[in-house]
Amino acid sequence: MSKQSKMGVLGLLLVLPSFLVLFVIVILPVALSFKESLTNDSGGYDLSNYIYLFTDKLMRSNIIFTLTVTIISVGLVLAVSYALAVYMRFNDSAIVRWIQKMYMIPIFIPGVIATYGLIRMLGNRGWAAQFLYQFGVESMPRFIFDMKGIIIANLWFNIPFTTMLLASALTAVPNSIIESAKDVGAGMWRIFFNLILPLTYKTLLVAATFAFMGIIGSFTAPFLLGPNAPQMLGVSMQQIFGVFQDRQLASALAFFTFFLCSIMGYFYIREMTKEERGKAT
Repeated sequence: MSKQSKMGVLGLLLVLPSFLVLFVIVILPVALSFKESLTNDSGGYDLSNYIYLFTDKLMRSNIIFTLTVTIISVGLVLAVSYALAVYMRFNDSAIVRWIQKMYMIPIFIPGVIATYGLIRMLGNRGWAAQFLYQFGVESMPRFIFDMKGIIIANLWFNIPFTTMLLASALTAVPNSIIESAKDVGAGMWRIFFNLILPLTYKTLLVAATFAFMGIIGSFTAPFLLGPNAPQMLGVSMQQIFGVFQDRQLASALAFFTFFLCSIMGYFYIREMTKEERGKAT
């Protein structure tokens, strides 16, 4: 066996443990869920469960509701996190130092406790309502138990980690490039769109992928803060499996959620592949 062949076999042996873990934890459960999702009541295989997902009025509203909440939440998370990261990168003040010390705190607060805190703060008789009552506001605007409550919770859970990723990427942007652009007369917005954004685009895509996958499959906040109908897919899946004992439909909903995440993953992998090909050429 040649040296190149030996190195190839060694490489395969090195990646084999990781592949086996991935196969057992991800690939095999997805394949089994897909098989079960195709099973009908008579034991045969067809697309009846998937047809039900898109023909039943309640299931359609759950899918639309989930995608709406996810897209709005991801957009707000990226906008707020990027603004915070840029502000911390290009400013040095007491406010920046305070933000740097405080913005990571939500990561270390368990989701159930944070959700309960939001209920206590934004509920009808919560802290915010009691505070506004002192100024003559007798009716607290509704922020929880509908879409707004879920979005607020998603912002709390995702902004710290996303800000950390983007701040790390912005730290790697050399000051010399920015100063050179200023020297030739480039304005603030031109520097941002032509230099800063392209240099941090890869990390922005990573952050968007993580936020999308975390939000679309979330359960705790949608279960405690969301409306009874429509529901996020994670809550709907639990109800179908735990309450109605419909394993086939729950598997179909799980695989559909996985498919949505795969679409986001496809765009991420495609962009990373383009970048690697560009480096190679």
